Formats: sequence, C-alpha cells, structure tokens
Amino acid sequence: MLGSDFVAAAESASHDVVALTHEELDITDAKAVAAEIGAAAPDVVVNCAAWTDVDGAEEAEAEATELNATAAGHVAAAAAEAGARVVYPSTDYVFDGRKGEAYAEGDKTRPLSAYGRSKLAGEQAVAEANPEHYIVRTSWVFGPHGKNFVETMLRLGEERDELLVVSDQVGCPTYTGHLADGLLDLLDEEEYGIHHMSGAGHCSWNDFAREIFSQAGIDCEVKPATTAQVPRPAPRPAYGVLTAEREDAIVLPPWRQGLGDYLKRRVALGASG
Repeated sequence: MLGSDFVAAAESASHDVVALTHEELDITDAKAVAAEIGAAAPDVVVNCAAWTDVDGAEEAEAEATELNATAAGHVAAAAAEAGARVVYPSTDYVFDGRKGEAYAEGDKTRPLSAYGRSKLAGEQAVAEANPEHYIVRTSWVFGPHGKNFVETMLRLGEERDELLVVSDQVGCPTYTGHLADGLLDLLDEEEYGIHHMSGAGHCSWNDFAREIFSQAGIDCEVKPATTAQVPRPAPRPAYGVLTAEREDAIVLPPWRQGLGDYLKRRVALGASG
C-alpha cells in the first residue's frame, strides 16, 4: 500500500524513482540488495517492504523478523555504502499501549506481539547500519493497493445488517496517500532519527467502522465489543495513539479526511479501471 503511493507522490514531485517489486529484488538477499542499490546510486532509499500479517507473525516470528529486521538492516547498510539516506516505516505496535496517553518518539518501547518485536528489531538494525536514517512510526494504515480495515468493513457492511467491532483499542487511522506525502516532505530536511507520523486525531476500531459506514452511505449497525469478545492470535496495544514531540514535526490531515480522500480515490480508481 505505502510503496505504491510513495512512488506516485515522488514521481508527481518530479523525482527520479527506481521502484522495485519483491519479484525484482528480494531484500533478504544481502548481496542482491547491495548490488541493486550500488548500481542505482540513489540519494535516498525508502524501504516499504515488510511482513505486515500481524496475526500470522505469531506463528512465524523468525520469518517476520528476517524481513522486518535482518533484511531492513541489509537495505540500510547498502544505502550507507552508496552514500544514501534510508527511510524505514515502523509502527505503533512497538509500544504496549498501557501508558494511557499518546506515545512520543522518546517513550520506552515494549512490544506485545511478534510483529511488534520484529519491527522494533528493524528500527534497531536500521539505526545501527546507517546513521542517516528516518524511522517513521505510523498506525492503522489503509490505502488502495492492499488489504486493509476499510475494505473489510465495506465488504462486511454490504453483507450484514450488524457487526461487532472492538471499542477498547484506540489508535490513529492513517491514509497511505497522506503518509506518502508526509514522507516526501520529511526528506526535505536532515532530521534523522525517529519520527511519529499518523492521521491527526484518534478513535477506536468501533468509531472507525461507524465513520466508514457513515461516509460510504452503508446502513449497517456497529455494536461495541471488547478485545476479549473478539480474540485474535496477536495481542494489540489498547492505546496506540502516536504524537510527535519534534519542534518541526510533520502533521498529517485528520483521519476522517484521510478516509474521505480514500473513498473518493476508490471511486476514481473504479471508474478508471
């Protein structure tokens, strides 16, 4: 999701972009990564490759860690060797959600899940391999180029009259179109280190579902449920809201606007397809 939108944003801003799919470059292959990045001689390497199956990572933590951490280190090291900066998108899942208020960049990490541990290990690998790094934590990402919560709700809303959606997990829904623009803006400055960048405001999954149906004009009742009532293999942070403590932090549009922009884009993509 994010890679496709970042490429579009960068090309729209007249950057020369080399966009590589998994089929074109397996980032777990350190030699291939070094050769590809060395040949391209870029100014910036943006690593949007990731294991994103949160629940699946519980049974495959080694595989998730290989991609999210070890391979991310390969990319960062190859970028450093080529004299390039590196961008590593990360997640609110590096926190345990028990703080009770928004997490800033300097807050102590304590991931609850295998996925969260793999991404935190990736942050550490990237920081160690390349001093010119941007680690960008975001949350609840949705966009038109992959599976996401919005698409799931739209499908279920058309199939059912009512849904149970958890109301005791709170975060910041983030539209990939807005996040891509934010990452591009970030590259204008050499503010290396950890950044928090997610849709402004926050809500529960239940609130998010209600807003999806409201904006999409779908008549489906959304009932509240606890996490215990709708168990998943991977534990999630109950309060994964992110805030930015940097003086010149990049602030993305509100999550409701992100949802609206996404729904309009779905229509446009459907018409063009």
